[in-house]
Formats: sequence, structure tokens, C-alpha cells
Amino acid sequence: MPEFEVSHLLDTGTVAVRTVHCDGACRHRSAEECASATQLVFPYRGVYLRHVGNDQAVADANHVLFFNAGEGYQVSHPVEGGDACLSLGLSEPLLRELAPKSLLNDRGTLGFRRQHLRIDPRAQALVALLRHSLENGTIEPLEAEGLLLTLVCRSLGPRTSHEPGATHARRRLADRVKLLLAGDLSRRWTLAEIAAEIGGSPVYLTQVFQQVEGIPLYRYHLRLRLARALDLVARYEDLSALAAELGFSSHSHFTAAFRQAYGRSPTAFKQSARRA
Repeated sequence: MPEFEVSHLLDTGTVAVRTVHCDGACRHRSAEECASATQLVFPYRGVYLRHVGNDQAVADANHVLFFNAGEGYQVSHPVEGGDACLSLGLSEPLLRELAPKSLLNDRGTLGFRRQHLRIDPRAQALVALLRHSLENGTIEPLEAEGLLLTLVCRSLGPRTSHEPGATHARRRLADRVKLLLAGDLSRRWTLAEIAAEIGGSPVYLTQVFQQVEGIPLYRYHLRLRLARALDLVARYEDLSALAAELGFSSHSHFTAAFRQAYGRSPTAFKQSARRA
């Protein structure tokens, strides 16, 4: 079985959308790779680490990653299970128009200054709706392009994205917490359990995570679980079983959290993805 599985979902000349699945067999850093064109990559299942020089970024469903053209990077999978991402390629004029100048580098080749940004739940929902609709063949290219541009604007906009302002050591500590949470999404963690696994006091971990990510640790974990629900909801007829799989105490708890994050119930989202 190949390590990567790529599915091309849309290519209009202006935008290209594909899904990339990796089995995650390699725990250590891969050989260096580089993208031929700048891409926005939205992980929607699993987690991995992306290394650019001495910098690293946790790739999970709470973030968009920027793969710059010609920039070398390596990937590692410290958590079992592999990963899946939605990769967006936009023409250079379109990307320059959409991306705030503060996010772009000042080199000759179009690229981003940062490895990643955190996205909000509505951007996560757009990722899922776009992917489900394209895979099901229930959306026209023009509508898909509109959703894609909305997703990019929302992901790069200052009101929804978050740029952490913490030291290197604090970012690495937060990364360890993120990997721990992603390794067992359904577990109902306590601060004491996380602190015992990571090291340090619960208060310190809470403060560091809030500084790095801009949201409380519990909300970050909840968004990971809900993003997994976006990935799986189309396959489940019994939403109580999905709620239990993701560690929610009840169907009603799951539905309330989903509705608060995405503005609609899991059933309504499943129906919209099927008929989009």
C-alpha cells in the first residue's frame, strides 16, 4: 500500500482542490520535500508535525498550514493513525488578492511568512462541506469555487485567525499538549492527567496554552472532536453512536456543542453536505 493517496476533486485553472491521505507509518522525520506551488493545506483527520528548518508546526484540524513553493520541509508522525488533508491551490494573482500583505513574505516567489494559522469552527465547517460535496458530486464548479474563496478569506482574515505571540519554549510545550489531545480524541481529559503526561503544573499548562493558541485548552480539544464529527457525520445513521465514539456524554450534548460551533445540527449539516 502506498504511503500517500491523492484524490483530485476539482481543477478549474484558477483553483485546484485535492485530498491527500498519508498512512503515517514513519514516526521520524521524512526526507526533505518541497511543494512546486504554494498551497493552503487543511488537515481534517489525524495529526502530524511539519518541520521547516528549526521550526515545527502541529498539523491538526484546528489549523491551516502554508506550503510555500520551493521551501524545503519534513514531516513526522509522532501519533499513530495517519492523517488526511484538504489541499487548496490558487492561482498566484488570486492568492495575492485574497491574502493580507502582512502574511506574505517579501521574497520574489509568492509565499507566507508563517507555517500555519489557527482557524475557527466556521472555517472547519466549510472545509467539510466543500470536501463532502465534491466527493459526492453534488456541487457545481462555480459554487465550489465560491465556497473555496469564502474559506480562504475566513481562514486568513484577522477576525478569525490567530497568530501566537509566545516564546519558542512555550510553543513547543503547547505542541506537546496538542499531540497528546489528538492521540485520543474521545478521552475526557482532566488538567491533572494532562499535566502528569506532559510535566508541569495544571495552572502553568493552562496559562501557556492560552497564550500560544488564544483559546482555552478545553475549547481547543472540543474543536478537534467536533472537526472529527464533520469528517464522520455523513457515514453515520445513528448519531448517538457517533457522539459516544467522540466521547460526548450524550446525543443531546453532542448536538448542542455541534450547533453552537457550526450554527446547525449534525443532521442538518449531513443533509446540506449531501445535497450541496
